[in-house]
Amino acid sequence: MLYKFKSKATGDLIMLQAHGRRLLDIIGKDTGPEGRDPGILQVAQMEAAIAAIEAAIAEDEALKRETDADGSPAGEAAARVEAITLRQRAQPFIETLRRCRKANCDLVWGV
Repeated sequence: MLYKFKSKATGDLIMLQAHGRRLLDIIGKDTGPEGRDPGILQVAQMEAAIAAIEAAIAEDEALKRETDADGSPAGEAAARVEAITLRQRAQPFIETLRRCRKANCDLVWGV
């Protein structure tokens, strides 16, 4: 399943279910038992959503630095370097939220 985030201020942002659900969980939006529930993020909620995502990114990066400092095996470190980070996955979503906030448009999904 895909998440399709829509607004009048931006083009559609399409994410795989796992990645979209993770971002929605971070900002405190319930995705329902199967992750299919529609939702809306209002302009008034966007600043807090951006802050929550940025805090999660900082926590994720700190955890990775801590793990690297502990001397994890070389194979594990190489695999982590190739992985896409939360920062990379969240950047288009954050940019969408900023554009929506600037244009005073809500962001919806699942509708």
